[in-house]
Amino acid sequence: MSPITIALSKGRIFEETLPLLKAAGVVPRDDPETSRKLIIATSRPEVRLIIVRASDTPTYVQYGAADMGIAGKDVLLEHGGDGLYQPLDLAIAACRMMVAVPQGFDYAQAVKQGARLRVATKYLQTAREHFAAKGVHVDLIKLYGSMELAPLVGLADAIVDLVSSGNTLKANNLRAVEEIVPISARLIINVAALKLKRAAIQPLIDAFAKAVAR
Repeated sequence: MSPITIALSKGRIFEETLPLLKAAGVVPRDDPETSRKLIIATSRPEVRLIIVRASDTPTYVQYGAADMGIAGKDVLLEHGGDGLYQPLDLAIAACRMMVAVPQGFDYAQAVKQGARLRVATKYLQTAREHFAAKGVHVDLIKLYGSMELAPLVGLADAIVDLVSSGNTLKANNLRAVEEIVPISARLIINVAALKLKRAAIQPLIDAFAKAVAR
């Protein structure tokens, strides 16, 4: 049988996944922060890791290039989750999807008056659904870099972005005014792979679940 391939992204998700992998008896042979390898062998010859961009993780799993992956709920909300089984909230990489505005901007009053807001975000789908549900008219501006800059230079009235400590908002004279959804990382599995390789995949799911429950 072909190896079980797990898609992971560098940074916080990889670091916080390491203890879960270890609980499943999977130890990476290389550190993606220092290695240039994109396919990493592990202590278990039948399990390998592939290092992908966070926003690409669901795509690799959906199309079967990876059997499993770990992706933030923010990425999954944008992707839509087609062809993915999501058995576990891993309770790691936790933060919140928030609406934030400059300190002097009266967000509640603008919403009440039915103002049309310009909102900068890379989470277009999530922002669109949130404001539509509230009946707020918005023009969404897609950005890839630091959202905090957009209101400071007049590009947007508000931003929708992930917030953990809130320190970056504070440093840029912004404040969070509304929580859209709490975010954490999820275990995702290719539906076909689960059927074809259940004997190999199910013990990994069980090991992750046990580690999360501790």
